Amino acid sequence: MTFCPSKEGSGIVFQRMDLPGQPVIPATIEYVQDTSRSTTIGIGTTQVHTIEHVMAALRAYEVDNLRIELSAAEPPVGDGSSTSFVEMILAAGIEEQAARVPIVKIAQPIHWSQGPIHLVALPSEEYRVSYTLHYPQTPALRSQFYSFVVTGEGFKEQIASCRTFALYDEVAFLMDRGLIKGGSLENAVVIKDDVIFSKEGLKFPDEMVRHKILDFIGDLSLVGIPVMAHIIAICSGHPSNVAFAKSLYEHITMEKS
Repeated sequence: MTFCPSKEGSGIVFQRMDLPGQPVIPATIEYVQDTSRSTTIGIGTTQVHTIEHVMAALRAYEVDNLRIELSAAEPPVGDGSSTSFVEMILAAGIEEQAARVPIVKIAQPIHWSQGPIHLVALPSEEYRVSYTLHYPQTPALRSQFYSFVVTGEGFKEQIASCRTFALYDEVAFLMDRGLIKGGSLENAVVIKDDVIFSKEGLKFPDEMVRHKILDFIGDLSLVGIPVMAHIIAICSGHPSNVAFAKSLYEHITMEKS
């Protein structure tokens, strides 16, 4: 994967260098095709999988214009976090461009709910994500809560290193069907009852809820417009994150029209 500078107004796009014609897919909500285990964007049969960890790092550092060249169908998994992508951003540096970027401030609450999953955007003078994780049947998790103001430095210190996690039963189900062949304790945390399997131990005692915030920042960035709001999320995952992002986008476009 290579980060390539782009002109003002280009937005963030992924380019499949390994395919004929080197097709480009914009990283915006209308190109989302699948959210079953990660967030996939695509045009027709051309797809890029698991974009949320890259997008979270780019949103935290307020990168608006970037072409991301890929030689495969998804970015490198790294250790299952955003650390590698933060390091790429910091190594390359960020150039401030002249164009103005609109920032949308939420004027009234916007909410989305489905069963036990709830998401609400509240008016705020900062971009904050407050997440509640709830796994009552898993003693090692139970409930976790974390609230985070999204900034580049804060993301690097508090969120970026937090890895993908999964319950053992979910992992066993997928492995039995020949899926997640690249998954291991090198790039994920696995939880079974009151035991946590992790190659290096946890980055934080509440690493799991912090990773949920990481995923949410990446998914919400697909709105394509920076949003100033306090987002409260309860038990959300990729499907609900993207559904909420679509609702938020529709609200923004309706207000503009």
